[in-house]
Amino acid sequence: MPEESESVGTVLVAGATNLGIAAAKTVGGIVSGSSAMLSEAAHSVADTVTEVMLLASLRRSAKPADEAHPLGYGPERYIWALLASIATFFGGAVFAVYDGIHTLVHGEDPGDPTFSYVVLGISFVLEGYSLLVAWRQVKGEAARMAAPVGLYVKHTPDTAVKAVLLENAAALIGLVLAAGGLLGAQLTGSGAYDGVASLLIGLLLVWVAWELGRSNAQYLIGRPLPEATRAQVREELLSVPHIEGVLELTTLVQGPAEVLVAAKIDFHDLASARQVEGACEDAEAQLRERFPAIRRVYLDPTPTPGPGGETV
Repeated sequence: MPEESESVGTVLVAGATNLGIAAAKTVGGIVSGSSAMLSEAAHSVADTVTEVMLLASLRRSAKPADEAHPLGYGPERYIWALLASIATFFGGAVFAVYDGIHTLVHGEDPGDPTFSYVVLGISFVLEGYSLLVAWRQVKGEAARMAAPVGLYVKHTPDTAVKAVLLENAAALIGLVLAAGGLLGAQLTGSGAYDGVASLLIGLLLVWVAWELGRSNAQYLIGRPLPEATRAQVREELLSVPHIEGVLELTTLVQGPAEVLVAAKIDFHDLASARQVEGACEDAEAQLRERFPAIRRVYLDPTPTPGPGGETV
């Protein structure tokens, strides 16, 4: 699918960028003695590990359904993406917070920050490009769904692209914080500015890890289509001849382009078995045409319950 290959490309760009930046930041942190630079290096290492896990999630979730997994491997995407958010927390946030507190308590001797400034400048350009790639994909997908970008980012089931977008945005903010810490330490000779910058970078990563972890956990637990889309699904079902009512509608998002729909349907009392079968086929075809992400449709003929609970 085009969206899937686009997501893979976005993650690959982010991973390659972070790998090179992590090495440069580590050298810059060692040369300058800056805790904020070392925190940014840990940030980039965590992001690189995250991209590897996101690639694994994209590859494994794309496997077709088989006898062992009749509904496919779509949710595996969210398992790996959840592990990626944990890597961001422990690999980046915890280290940055610890290093910031350690610097504030014990102090540091600032070294020559020149190389670190160069690294930060190059990193800003590379991270900005990676963010632009993710932003273009998000903007394009939001346009295809006729949804505001902010709303799409909040509710998108493509958590891999959401992860790249948030992590790159956090990376740019982290670079600014690291530069501010370096500049403050250079002007005053005090490592406290660097420690505060490192602490703020850590707290920023805590928020990113929490947001991504929460998003993926919701889809692992089971998340339906948005309310407005569910109303459209119900409307489409009711437009099919011989369908009189939708008594119960269940939708389950299993991946960015993989949705399951199950419904209890009240068919016309005089409809023949052949007409009911035809209506089920028509309903599935209409839903898939209007909503390409819907892959599985299960309709259960169910009579409307009467006032006392008996079926009529």
